[in-house]
Amino acid sequence: MQSPPPQGSLAAALLLAAEAVAAVSAGTALPAALAAVFGPAVSPETRGATQDIAYRCMRRLGTANAIIELVTPRPPEPPLLGALLQCAISLVLDPQRPYEPYTVVNQAVDAAAASPRMAHAKGMVNAVLRRVLREERALTQKVFAKPPARHNYPQWWIEGMQRAWPGQWESILAAGDAPPPLTLRVNCRKTDVPGYLDLLGAHGMQGIALGPQAVRVMQPVPVSRLPGFADGLVSVQDAAAQMAAPLLDLHDGQRVLDACAAPGGKTGHMLELATIDLTAVDVDPMRLGRVRDNLDRLGLQAALVQGDASSTDWWDGKPFDRILADVPCTASGIVRRHPDIRWLRRPEDARRLARQSAAMLDNLWRLLAPGGKLLLVSCSLWPEESALQAQAFAARTGAIVLEAPGQLLPEANLQQDHDGLFYALFQKPAV
Repeated sequence: MQSPPPQGSLAAALLLAAEAVAAVSAGTALPAALAAVFGPAVSPETRGATQDIAYRCMRRLGTANAIIELVTPRPPEPPLLGALLQCAISLVLDPQRPYEPYTVVNQAVDAAAASPRMAHAKGMVNAVLRRVLREERALTQKVFAKPPARHNYPQWWIEGMQRAWPGQWESILAAGDAPPPLTLRVNCRKTDVPGYLDLLGAHGMQGIALGPQAVRVMQPVPVSRLPGFADGLVSVQDAAAQMAAPLLDLHDGQRVLDACAAPGGKTGHMLELATIDLTAVDVDPMRLGRVRDNLDRLGLQAALVQGDASSTDWWDGKPFDRILADVPCTASGIVRRHPDIRWLRRPEDARRLARQSAAMLDNLWRLLAPGGKLLLVSCSLWPEESALQAQAFAARTGAIVLEAPGQLLPEANLQQDHDGLFYALFQKPAV
């Protein structure tokens, strides 16, 4: 009977990461797949390494798949074996070299030997990975002739980006392959950006300002190590997402709705900017609990309501002065934070979710007071979920279109470092 690899070893992390990656291939989102493999016996060190390996694998999956297809006579079975090879090859080819390549090979063999489902193939794992080490340049040059291997996206996704963004598609795909930064929103009720940068420096951390309340921590750390995080001085939020709350032109005393509020980043930001009567709605009670946790840490309050923003079952009949509509979408603009999305989505998803979002927007428009403003937010780069959605909504409702950023493409540099989000702002005509 095989014994599991010791906790803290790379083999233990590789085995758990392979289980999570295999679950993604079967249709499970990576966060849920990781949660399923993290039992009580898994050490914090192994948990962190497992998550890191799985996310790195998602960003190199196209290359890893192409190499496996090239060097194996048939698809590896069981799927867990293929996932172990995907994880190991992704680590070996990672330009950051998080582990020494030969260490990866040896530990991957140990991981296979420790699994009843893969022990028979430990020799094959050793042979495949050692060949990848010997022939890395030749193998990568050969597989890079195929766009999915070169860019690490499905072919349909690449072609869709080429159509939607003919001049920027390559930089968009590259941005999605880069690890995301740790970007914080400074709580203006408690401090400011210069003050928090000084606090970071006093704790031996370097940060730079990305916006009025946005700070990028140059060396990401667990949030538990961020000074003042537990006291609500800062929250984790991408710089592009921080544009939402200021666009709504909030004033004290307004009645405000945050539709599809979880996990609560924009909810907290709105409450930091003004003293408002805010209702946060989300259909998922567990995710609504995350909103509550975030508000408790910030010392802020909102009415949390479980409900579907596409219906009015939860509504008390009183119109809102402002509505933040963070609509369902494919999340194609935030793949650097969720690299599994590209492998889970299907070509028809953008059209399907756009129809769902259109119905939600029409419903929310009924809840808006005359003269009120509605902000459409989408974390998608597909036009049917963003610009075309906004145009169709304005045509249907007769909404007044106000100035807004429109489509933000993902960028990653010291001046601009943010995800790809879309913003459209509408005002309801006064009666």
